[in-house]
Amino acid sequence: MGVRRRRAADLADCVRALADVHAADGYPAEWPERPAAWLTPDGLLAAWIAEADGRTAGHVGLARSAPGDMAPGLWSRRAGGRPELTAVIGRLFVAPAARGRAAGALLLASAVAHARVLGLHPVLDVLSTDTAALALYRRLGWTPLGSGEQRWASGRTVVVHCFAAPRG
Repeated sequence: MGVRRRRAADLADCVRALADVHAADGYPAEWPERPAAWLTPDGLLAAWIAEADGRTAGHVGLARSAPGDMAPGLWSRRAGGRPELTAVIGRLFVAPAARGRAAGALLLASAVAHARVLGLHPVLDVLSTDTAALALYRRLGWTPLGSGEQRWASGRTVVVHCFAAPRG
C-alpha cells in the first residue's frame, strides 16, 4: 500500500472507487451530482490517494474550513486558537477491496503531516452513522470535540461528531 499526492489524472479512478464505497457503505450519504468536483471542494489545500496493486484504493483531502463545518469552531473554543488555524480533513474513503491494509491510517497520516507543515491543526467531522470511520479516529487517538446537527443543502439534517488530530 502506497500513498501519494493526487493528480488531476487520478480523479476518474477516485470517482470509481468512491462509487464502490457508496454502493457498499452509503458514503457519501448523498451521492454528489458531480463527484469529481465533490472530491475537489473550494479551499482544497491538497489531496492524496492510496494505491494497492496498481489501483486507487482510497482518498483523502485537506481543505480550509467551509461554511457549516463545526469542527474548527469547537477546536477553537477548546484550544484557544482561532478557527483559521485549522485545516479540515475530508473526503476520506477506502475502497472495499482494499480494506484491512491500513490505507485509512496512511491517508490520514499524510493529511495530518501536511496540515502541520502549513502550521494548521487538523480537524474533521463524521456522520454519527459512519461507525467504521468513528472507530478509526478513536483507534488513532483523535480527540472528540463534540457533536451537533448539520442541515445540508438538500434539507436533510444529520448528526456529526467532530474530532481533532492528536497533538504531534
